[in-house]
Amino acid sequence: MTPLFRLRRRTRIAARHLARSTRGAVMLEMAFAIPFLVLVGFGGLEIANLTLAHTRVSQLGLNTADNAARIAAGSNLTQPQVREVDINEVFAGAERQAAGLDLENNGRIILSSLQRNDDGGQTIKWQRCYGNMEVASAYGVEGTGATGTDFKGMGPMGREVTAVAGTAIMFVEVTYEYQPLLFGDWLGPRTIRSTAAYNIREARDLSGVKSPGTPATCD
Repeated sequence: MTPLFRLRRRTRIAARHLARSTRGAVMLEMAFAIPFLVLVGFGGLEIANLTLAHTRVSQLGLNTADNAARIAAGSNLTQPQVREVDINEVFAGAERQAAGLDLENNGRIILSSLQRNDDGGQTIKWQRCYGNMEVASAYGVEGTGATGTDFKGMGPMGREVTAVAGTAIMFVEVTYEYQPLLFGDWLGPRTIRSTAAYNIREARDLSGVKSPGTPATCD
């Protein structure tokens, strides 16, 4: 009996034993199923994380606009002022709320004061930014609509928000580059955007942002 014949015989015997063995069948099934289950499990985790990121960015925009609308609220001054330090505090709160997202390096918050100009049109009186992501406002920069009535407001075309005389709207745009857990190549680049707007809570000095504080410019 040649070695090759003995090898073939042993292989056939082993195959027959494996075919009759329930344990062997289960092991084979698990060997094929486990990679698929792992892929589905981690894929579901990635989708859940992406959904959570969308929710956090949306809430971040709402809270930032709300906090900016409360600046100087309750002040005893006749016309409370908006100071650079107040805006920086709003951004500091946003940074804490966005903990874990690393928004400073992976995103940007654009805060705009939408007001009415002297011609009855809309204007972006001032604009401040937080975050290193190089992205501009989708609706205009500081000074847009300073004169005239061509500038319709901020927001999607046909659904722009507008400010009435003597008040201002704090309009916030948040842009965030999603940071995947595992399946970055599969998901591809995911940029999350959200907007929010709140009318200021009470009358304030609408002439612009005052000192003290370092301006959080959008340059």
